Amino acid sequence: MKAKSLALIALCQVLALSSWFAGAAALPALQAAADLGPFARAALSSSVQIGFVAGALFSAGLGLSDRFDPRRVFAAGAGLAALTTLAVIVTPPGSLAMAGLRLMTGASLALVYPVGMKLAASWAKGDAGLLIGLLVGALTLGSALPHLFALNGAGVNWRTPFVWAAGLSAVSAGAIGLCQAGPAFVRATAFHPRAFVLAIRRRDLRYANLGYLGHMWELYAFWAWAGAFLLAYFQTRALPAGAIGGLTFAIVASGALGALGAGWLADRVGRTPVAAGAMLVSGSCALLTGLAWPLGPAVMVTLLLVYGVSVIADSAQFSAAIAELAPRDLAGSLLTLQTALGFALTAVSVQALPYWVGVTGWQFAFAPLAIGPAIGVWAMLRLRSHPNASQLAGGRG
Repeated sequence: MKAKSLALIALCQVLALSSWFAGAAALPALQAAADLGPFARAALSSSVQIGFVAGALFSAGLGLSDRFDPRRVFAAGAGLAALTTLAVIVTPPGSLAMAGLRLMTGASLALVYPVGMKLAASWAKGDAGLLIGLLVGALTLGSALPHLFALNGAGVNWRTPFVWAAGLSAVSAGAIGLCQAGPAFVRATAFHPRAFVLAIRRRDLRYANLGYLGHMWELYAFWAWAGAFLLAYFQTRALPAGAIGGLTFAIVASGALGALGAGWLADRVGRTPVAAGAMLVSGSCALLTGLAWPLGPAVMVTLLLVYGVSVIADSAQFSAAIAELAPRDLAGSLLTLQTALGFALTAVSVQALPYWVGVTGWQFAFAPLAIGPAIGVWAMLRLRSHPNASQLAGGRG
């Protein structure tokens, strides 16, 4: 039953979360159909982030997954994501209506990803890092999936990724009812504002949250703009753009391996060294993409694949760290706070990056993303030296 339920939860996450980056996958075709400015291009992804934050806080405040069957909450979120994603196809490219629907999609997905994480964690028994890594891997594959619907890049109809993502989200809404919650499923307490005070006052929680913020500063900006970066790189070399969709999928989807591998490793060697190591690699990749720009496609694509694996590998460890460090009655509130702060920050980095590109060009597009991992590595090393690090990963830190 455990294996079946976890497989279903992961599959439904992949299908529903395909609607997250449908806008990023459609961007080359949208740009060909209408001359979108930097704000409109970024809003295709940043509005989803903002919607997710609002939806997560709303859901946590009402305790939806505790008051109702979490599978039904998940199904409602996936179904709403399907409807709002499909509705995009009747809006003018770059319009406020399109951005508003993407915001609603993000709010809907706040009923999917955290609830799926809770369902998966209910099956944990000494393998929490691996199980959370499994769900982060599902998030990664779902985020990559829309790029397969845009294999022809600017040559595809811009509506195609939205139609496919909407259909898969609808399938997810119907399939989630086939899984079961595990024996460790508990109803959380309502969100408590005291979590704000505790997150600031306790140094160990500050370090865990700071590491997460550094990670999130980089992650979604890289995912949102990887396809556009590749398109610019190919155009400077007069290379065919038809491969960009498949390459972008491979780059983002490769992170699933990083999430699973890091989850397995963290349960054995510790959360802080795994998170710090992953951020050291991803931050280095952010800087090296600029240096690799003059080199051949084989070098650049290899570097981006390494970036794709490492940029998400640490993600599960921050949630696991908060769960292990927090007082039991405030763990849910602290996790909600961490998630809200992290996704709010992603809206800033996703929205700001095209303006940075306007100054430096695409060659150094990812350089400012290295700031986040640099701060995150420092925070993880500080957390490792904190006395409460003995509570992490069964005493491994």
